[in-house]
Order: sequence, then structure tokens, then C-alpha cells
Amino acid sequence: MVSVGVAITLGPADVSLVNVRDILLNHLAGADIPIRVSKEAIVWDDRLPRALVAATCGAGLGVCGVILQSLLRNPLADPYVLGISSGASTGAVVVAILGVGPAALGIPGGAFIGSIASFAVVLLIARLAGGSDDKVILAGIAVTQLFSALTSFVVFAFADSDATRGVMFWLLGSLEGVRWDDVALCGLAVLGGIGFCLLRAQVLDAFAFGDDVASSLGVSVRRERIMFMTVTALLTATLVSVAGAIGFVGLVLPHAARFFTGPLHVRLVPVTALIGATFMVWVDAISRVAFSPSPLPVGVATALIGVPVFIAIMFRRRRAQ
Repeated sequence: MVSVGVAITLGPADVSLVNVRDILLNHLAGADIPIRVSKEAIVWDDRLPRALVAATCGAGLGVCGVILQSLLRNPLADPYVLGISSGASTGAVVVAILGVGPAALGIPGGAFIGSIASFAVVLLIARLAGGSDDKVILAGIAVTQLFSALTSFVVFAFADSDATRGVMFWLLGSLEGVRWDDVALCGLAVLGGIGFCLLRAQVLDAFAFGDDVASSLGVSVRRERIMFMTVTALLTATLVSVAGAIGFVGLVLPHAARFFTGPLHVRLVPVTALIGATFMVWVDAISRVAFSPSPLPVGVATALIGVPVFIAIMFRRRRAQ
């Protein structure tokens, strides 16, 4: 909450924490504190929804990383190992450039459909190849490359310069133009995902020791894996459809959270969500201010920060061993 409040004050317009407090009291508590209309519009209509969407994206992607690293028993697993991000990119490009689908669908709707389609292809390939964890990862890599190639082909063959610029900015991850309906959509998806993980935390603990151990503990391995992967796919698809492709959050933050909580998922899931939310709020605020008036795409900023952090985590794990 402190991070969101401070992040809202950052920017070319002069907004203080007192202004933020007064605006929130006016809207949420029915107060009637005099506030300039311009400041109210900046805080309530622009910066606050953006900060909240950033927080939900960080929390949701971090939790998805926790799920996949447990299910696949792979410390390098993240939400994009299932090809969801590349599918979202293809869906967004098809809608934006080719104009496929109704006008009301828009880029977010196309991205969501593309995400679900790519996830379905990954599951189909993995099932036909044997259905093991390794097959899921390999299928995800193959589908990622396939949909990335389709995205590049559509942009190269059919897009003009203006359309290409707009789509590429979205593909790099962008929180520009998010509104309160986006906050509600992402918030409900993330709260549902976190609640599901907390209710099934012991199942995730069992998966961390392998399928055989989980089965011996009474876990229906096949059913639980499908449920968790479906939740991960739906959550990632929802977040990507709103914010674009944001990498390294689901890969790095679960490792960082384990330093504080250990491996038990009843603690790991909420702490990862909290760290992810705080991280994304600050990454978005810095990327928005550092290159003003042209904001840096938030996906670029997460990669620039995430890569060295992940390398540091790898070296620390090696020293610990």
C-alpha cells in the first residue's frame, strides 16, 4: 500500500501523498475535500489504476511461477514455458493488424483467445508425446517458437508502420491506458488464483517431491496437474491480455521469496504475491518516470532487472550447495 501511494506521486505533475489521501477519501469514504480537478483525474483515472494493475500482474505472474516450478520440478519454469505469452502475442497481432473478429473484441480479447489456444496446443502435443513433465516443457518451447514465428509473419506481411509500432509496444509489455475495469478483471483473477493455491497448498508441497510421492500421499496426480495448469493458463492469459508480455517476474520472484519463507507453499504463495506486487509497482513507476514523456515498456524494464537478479540468485544457490 505504501509503494502504491508513493508511486502515484511520481511523475511530471505535482501530486503529493496528502493529495492522494484526500482523493481516496473523497471516492472511497464519501468525503468532500476540495481537490483540483486535474489532480483528481491524474490520480484516480490514470496513476492509481495503473499502479493497481501493475501490482496484480506482479502478484499473479509470481504465483504462476510458484505453481509451475512445483508441478514441473524445474527451477527455470515460469508462466511462459507453456507458450501462453507467444499465443497472446499472436492473438493480439491477428486482431490488431488483420482485423479478425468483432470490433468489441480488441487486442485484450484477441490476446486472451490466443493464450488459451496456445495452451491447448501445448497440452495436446504433450499428451500425444507421453504427458511427462519434460514433454510439457518441450512442447511449450516448440509452441512458443511456432506462435512467435506466426506473430513475426503477420507483422512482416500485413502491417503498416503505424500498426507495427503500436503492436510492438504492446508486445514489449505496457500498462498505458489501463482503466478500472482492467483493475477489476486482473484483481478478481489474481485473488481467485491465490485462493485456489492456498486451499491446495499441501498438494503443491507433495508435487515438489515428485509424482510418485504425491500419489503415495493420496494426491490424484493427473487431475491436480490439469487443474493447476488450467488455473495458471487462465491467470496468465488474463494478465497478458491486459498488460502484454512481461517476462522474468514468474521466474525470479519465487526464488527470492523462498529465501524468506522456505519451501512450504502456504507461506510461499502469499509472500511471492506480495513481493511480486511491490516489485511491479516500482518497476512500472521507474519505467514511467525515467524516460518521461515516453515511458519505457514495463516488459523491457523487468527483463533488464530480472536477468542480473536471476544470475545473482544462481550464484548464491551454487555457493550454498
